[in-house]
Amino acid sequence: MLRIKFLNNDLNLFKLFTKSLLILVFSSASISETKLIILGSGTPNPDPERYGSGYAIVVNESAYIVDFGPGIVRRISAMSPTWGGDFPSMELQNINTAFLTHIHSDHSGALADLILTPWIMGRDAPLKLYGPSGLEAMSKNITEAYIDDINYRLYGSQPANELGFKTNVTEIVDDGSIYKDKNIEVIAFKNNHGDFKNSFGFLFITDDKRILFSGDTAVSANLKKYGNDLDILVHEVFSSETFVNKTKDWQIYHQAHHTSSIDLGIIADELQPKKLVMSHILFWGASEESILKDIRVNFSGQAIIAKDLMVVK
Repeated sequence: MLRIKFLNNDLNLFKLFTKSLLILVFSSASISETKLIILGSGTPNPDPERYGSGYAIVVNESAYIVDFGPGIVRRISAMSPTWGGDFPSMELQNINTAFLTHIHSDHSGALADLILTPWIMGRDAPLKLYGPSGLEAMSKNITEAYIDDINYRLYGSQPANELGFKTNVTEIVDDGSIYKDKNIEVIAFKNNHGDFKNSFGFLFITDDKRILFSGDTAVSANLKKYGNDLDILVHEVFSSETFVNKTKDWQIYHQAHHTSSIDLGIIADELQPKKLVMSHILFWGASEESILKDIRVNFSGQAIIAKDLMVVK
């Protein structure tokens, strides 16, 4: 009898172990790996290969947009299955949340497109926007400027809904958590964009990734404060090699507002991200290898030159 009882206990333990293992396996499978998509890696200089600044964080079939420089709505569409891409969350009607680092044209020039085109394609809820002061007025002025277009679609023969062109804007004042849902938390922090004070970086935290966007910034102590244990650091950069060819006034400007490739290598060495993604790159005639060479002076980790439509895992 004792032997039978022992076997029954063994069987019960085996069943419990098997059930626990299955729960663990299916739970792990249900967690979608967070991906970073480079929508636009450019600067104010109109490089046809590099659109205005823009990124997407895709997690659990949801997409979150960071910056919306010129052309990025078309880049979003390029990543959707409708146009041959792999990300259903990038269908334009699914784009409903976006974050803006600062109101410079190369980061915000596509706002009208982001407000209106997804609505035309079927978005049926207001676009949620998070960014610096001035973003609410900017959004309001865009909808007012396009009121004839909006009314044409609302009250003409074209099918349209009454919510998808509207915006809900949250303006950022201080450092701290600005957004949280079941997929992500977003923390905003002031960076160091020279005398342009209303400028932020963002830290995205998901179940499997910590991704920090520097925004436009010179070397920033505040960025370093939020840059611990990063999986991906997305940071702007200019070429130290060709910087010396700029006129003195432009040298003064860039040193105060942006980060050199040598300095970025020092920052990356201090923070030790698993991946350093360089974007918003001012080459000024320098090669990609020249930028990477400068980075490697101080940082031996994985360094990536961003390109539009690149996916980083």
